Amino acid sequence: MKKYDYLIVGAGLFGSVFARQAKDAGKSALVIDRRDHVAGNVYTEDVEGIKVHKYGAHIFHTNNKQVWEYVNRFIEFNRFTNSPVANYKGELYSLPFNMYTFNKMWGVVTPQEAAAKIEEQRKAAGITEPKNLEEQAISLVGTDIYTKLVKGYTEKQWGRDCRDLPAFIIRRLPVRLTFDNNYFNALYQGIPIGGYTKLVEHLLDGIEVRLSEDFLEDREGYQALADKIVYTGAIDAYFDYRLGNLEYRSVRFENELLDIPNFQGNAAVNYTDRETPWTRIIEHKWFEFGKDENGNDLPKTVISREYSSEWKPGDEPYYPVNDEKNSALYKKYAELAEKEGNVIFGGRLAEYKYYDMDAVIASALACAEKYLG
Repeated sequence: MKKYDYLIVGAGLFGSVFARQAKDAGKSALVIDRRDHVAGNVYTEDVEGIKVHKYGAHIFHTNNKQVWEYVNRFIEFNRFTNSPVANYKGELYSLPFNMYTFNKMWGVVTPQEAAAKIEEQRKAAGITEPKNLEEQAISLVGTDIYTKLVKGYTEKQWGRDCRDLPAFIIRRLPVRLTFDNNYFNALYQGIPIGGYTKLVEHLLDGIEVRLSEDFLEDREGYQALADKIVYTGAIDAYFDYRLGNLEYRSVRFENELLDIPNFQGNAAVNYTDRETPWTRIIEHKWFEFGKDENGNDLPKTVISREYSSEWKPGDEPYYPVNDEKNSALYKKYAELAEKEGNVIFGGRLAEYKYYDMDAVIASALACAEKYLG
């Protein structure tokens, strides 16, 4: 007899939600993670009362009522609304692209004038059916905004010329002929009060968790513990990279604790010129309105400069490079995964897919329903 019904590899959102559902269904589960903390990339740590998003900013947003009600079972969310700012060589613009952006860029005042300006620039560029990211962006926002606010940022983020990137990457770009500064067009939005780590700890309440344990270093030993494995790590690593490495973009962070109450006045400022080496600066305290958990003003601030880089083994994989070559390679790995009888592959790395948090949770709930009944 195996000791557990499920061994869950990875204490991020997918693994934690599956573990919770398994526990609630009366199954025994062990969760392991190679890191020394739970919560995966949504991990938040306390620095001088500020909840710092250690692996990059995460803002919860969803139109999925089931998912929203599910997470609210475990923690209360605040009313944070994502309204980033773009900094182009000292010029500040609203993100998402809206009437404030168009007014500052062109001096237009009405939605009709803004739409006409975008159409004029799209026609001048001769774009009918966008074939790459550059053409898609110009068709959405015109040449001026593309040049100042999209091109440099995107090329830093992906390490590739915009003409070499697929159009679909930017199809979700929010463009509004209104003065709405809310980046996400989502019914539900916010940040867990007390941080994402607390959310995951509540999900894992009463479930055995072992940290700093690497499944791939002793897979036979771990597999002997449970009837089924839920694997949320990198799919190519699971198969010892036998078909080759899947590619990712990685991110490096430079964090600073500053002895001032306010550095930039906003949670996120994107640096959209090519010359500035970082893509954006996150000021974490503004995710919780500059207050600690007791509602007191925080006298210090923590900022993180984000640098995008090409992933290499040993780096943290962040964004899958979903181009033709990598998609074809992932498909081959997915075929191998289907043959692993007692292993369930799920989550961002196991499915080589960029997931928003609500989609990860929805996927984990669907997976749990399928296997737990």
